[in-house]
Amino acid sequence: MTTSQARGVKHDTLNDASVADYLSAYPDFFERNAPLLGKLRLPHMRDSGATVSLVERQVEVLRERNQTLERKLKELVDVARANDALSERIHRLTQRLFGAASLSETIGAAEASLREDFDAHNSVLLLLLEAARALEPSRFLRYADPSSAEMKSFESLQQSGKPRCGQIRDGQRDFLFGKDCVEIGSVALVPLGPKGALGVLAIGANDAAHFHPGMSTEFLVRIGELLAFALTR
Repeated sequence: MTTSQARGVKHDTLNDASVADYLSAYPDFFERNAPLLGKLRLPHMRDSGATVSLVERQVEVLRERNQTLERKLKELVDVARANDALSERIHRLTQRLFGAASLSETIGAAEASLREDFDAHNSVLLLLLEAARALEPSRFLRYADPSSAEMKSFESLQQSGKPRCGQIRDGQRDFLFGKDCVEIGSVALVPLGPKGALGVLAIGANDAAHFHPGMSTEFLVRIGELLAFALTR
C-alpha cells in the first residue's frame, strides 16, 4: 500500500492495529513524508497539558528505556558483588575449618567464622552427634537427643535436607536461642548431613525480613556441606 493508496482507505477501516501494521511494513514512511514529523504533536508523558513532537517522544522513550537498562545493570552488578563477598567469606570459613584438629576446634572455628566473617552473632549449632554430648554447652553449641520432643519440631526440616528461611515458631525460637531472645525476627535453618542426621545450624537476625522464604539458599547449602564434612572428618 502506497501513501496515496492509504488516503483512499475508508476511515472506518483504520484502527490502531492497521496503522501500526502499515508503519511496520513501510518503515521509510516518515522519510518520504518528512514534513509530517514536525507537525505531529503527542501528549507529554508527564505533563498532561503539554504536547511534544514525535521525535521528542522517541527521545524520551529511549531515555526511559536506557534508565531502565541502567537500573537492571546496577542490580546485576550489586548481586555479583554480593556473591563475590559471600564466596570470600565461605573461603575463609573453609580455611578455618580445615585448620581445626578436633571436634572442639571445629566448633570453635565455625563459631568464630560465623561471628567475624559473616557478622552472624545470633548463631546456634545444634548437634545430634553423640561425641558432642561430652562437650561443654555454650551460647553457640547445643547438644540434643535425636528422639527428644524438641527435635520433633524440626523433623520436616531434617527430612527435606534443605535450608529454610523465615520466621519460626516461638517454641523453636525459645529452644534454639533461649526464651530471652525475643529480638530474633527471622532465622535461617540449615540441616547438617543427610536428612539433618548431624544436627541443625540456626542463624538468627533481628530484622524480620532479613531471612525470608523467597531468598536464595545456595550459599547456605554450601555452608552446611562444609560444616557437615568438617564435623565428621
